[in-house]
Amino acid sequence: MNRYDSKYLMRWVVLWLLVIPGIVLNLGCQHRKTSTSKSPRVLPIKKVVAVGFIAALSEKDQPASFQNRLSGSMVDAEPVSRDVVRQMNDIMLERVAAEKNYELLPRSKAIGVYLETLNSDKSVGMPLIKIVQEVGNRFNADAVLIGYLYRWREREGTDYGVKRAASVSFDLYLIRSHDGAIMWKSMYDKTQQSLSENLFDLGTFKESGGKWLTVEKLGEIGLRKILEEMPPGEGKE
Repeated sequence: MNRYDSKYLMRWVVLWLLVIPGIVLNLGCQHRKTSTSKSPRVLPIKKVVAVGFIAALSEKDQPASFQNRLSGSMVDAEPVSRDVVRQMNDIMLERVAAEKNYELLPRSKAIGVYLETLNSDKSVGMPLIKIVQEVGNRFNADAVLIGYLYRWREREGTDYGVKRAASVSFDLYLIRSHDGAIMWKSMYDKTQQSLSENLFDLGTFKESGGKWLTVEKLGEIGLRKILEEMPPGEGKE
C-alpha cells in the first residue's frame, strides 16, 4: 500500500470513529422514547360510584404482607377495625362531595353492589379491577372510587412525648368503568417523626404545631393531601 492509499484509509477510519458513536447514541435515544409508557387518556369524570375504603386486613387478622389486587403490589398491612373504616369513609366522602365536582353515588348503595358482585359465582377467578369495572357499569357511572386501609396505629404517649408515634397507610383509586383503566391513584404512608429525626418533614411538624399527632389527625392530614391530587369532575352544575 502506498503513502496516498494509507492516508485515504486513515481518513475513512477517523470518519467512522466519529460517526458511529453518534448513530448508536441516536438509536439509543429513539429506543428510550418508544419504550415510555403512557397514562390512559383522561376523559371527563361526571358520575362516580363511591365504594370507598376497605380494610386490607380485618381486626381479627394478624399483621401480614397483603397483595393489592388492583395494582398487584405487596404492602405490609395491619388489622384495621370497622369503626376506623367507617370513620375514614365518612370524612373522605364528605371532603370529595365538597371539593370535587362529581355526581357522587353514596357508599351505602355502592358497597352492597360491590360485595354482591365480589361474592357471585361468575366473579371466581376474575381480576378485582374487572369486578370494580362491573360495579361502575351497573350504575352507568364514569368511574369507581375505591381504596385500601393498610395501617391505622395509634400513638402511645401524649402531645409532648411518645413511646410509639402514630402511623397510617392507605391509598385511593379512580377506576374507569368502560375499560377498567386506573385514571388516578395516590397513596399515603406515614409514621410521624420528630424534626430531629427527619429534617425534611418540616410540613408535618408545622401542621402538628410541634406536637405528636393522634392517628386521627395524621389520617386527616394524609387524606387532605391525596385528595388535593384527585382530578376534578364535571358532574354538577
